[in-house]
Amino acid sequence: MFDDIRPYNDSEIPAAMRRIVADPSFGPVCAFLFPDENPSVVADLLLSCRSVRDFQKKFMYSAIYSIIGKTTDGVTVDGLDALSPDKSYLFVSNHRDIVLDAAFLQVLLDDACLPTSEITFGANLMQGQFVIDFGKSNKMFRVERPTTVASGREFLEKSNYLSNYIRHTITEKHESAWIAQRNGRTKDGDDRTDRGIITMLCQSGGADRARSLAELNIVPLSISYEWEPCDILKSVELCKRATGLPYAKQPGEDLKSILTGITQKKGRVHVSAGRCLTEKDLSPLAGLSRGEFTKAVAEMIDRAILSSYTLYPNNYIAHDIFYGESSDRYSVRQKEEFVSHLSELDGYPESDTLKKILLGMYSAPVRNKAALSRQTL
Repeated sequence: MFDDIRPYNDSEIPAAMRRIVADPSFGPVCAFLFPDENPSVVADLLLSCRSVRDFQKKFMYSAIYSIIGKTTDGVTVDGLDALSPDKSYLFVSNHRDIVLDAAFLQVLLDDACLPTSEITFGANLMQGQFVIDFGKSNKMFRVERPTTVASGREFLEKSNYLSNYIRHTITEKHESAWIAQRNGRTKDGDDRTDRGIITMLCQSGGADRARSLAELNIVPLSISYEWEPCDILKSVELCKRATGLPYAKQPGEDLKSILTGITQKKGRVHVSAGRCLTEKDLSPLAGLSRGEFTKAVAEMIDRAILSSYTLYPNNYIAHDIFYGESSDRYSVRQKEEFVSHLSELDGYPESDTLKKILLGMYSAPVRNKAALSRQTL
């Protein structure tokens, strides 16, 4: 069942490990993740894996903590202590980095003695056997994008199929799952849940939409980076899209974003798990029209994500530069460091526009937090 999109099962792991070790990309990956380790030792470790759990514990856990050690000033978490190891959840998360948002969650779940989750992985990124083997061995399942299907009708059919798979994962396999709140990363810093995601989740649950969503045990998840992953690449893409002309990604562009996100410095990172949405939370919305219902649920998730988003000095610095204001939430040194990073755009065409986009990216969470505060007064 769902063989075309599901992660690998335990019986498929040994063959996947042999393919990974034999692939030309294996050496460079080892060199980055484990520079002090002989690749043959890492290869033997992978070849000893006989299950998904083996692969995650023996390889992925160390690999992710290697990335954390090399590129962050620490990853912190709150809210996971309210979750039960005997319950399966659907983590609906803001999305800033292609790989690391979900990857960081996995080690944090493991550290909290909670089962790791399955992870959505865009079909546009599942290119090449090496990437497929790594992803599916790490509990990733395939999600179609509008750009990876032939028609709107096919995309609707794939969405219904995905909805059924997610519900099957949560309610029958009793596995948790991670999904982004929107199709693709947030590039402008404005984290908003796509109502289409809510519609998709409801497709498999019957007429009672509130009960249907409650069965999935949705946990809003917020991840905050001190230094936005791929911020310059995102600014360039947004600038190109702002021309109004169709934007087509170049070959290798997604891979470049993956590698940049993994290798660049991210400063502090915080992950916050919100309260699980229950039928009591959702049932007051049951009388709404379908459109109103999806809008209300999306806004409920947005409030949870935005309220728990961690604001760093960079966010306040960008806000103050963008709006010509000043505050005491950062030091002179921190501002100088941010301005120095901003100056990296000086060599680009339309550098002034790019700087405004990057400032907007970092300042958007400040605006969102302020708006949320006004709503709750």
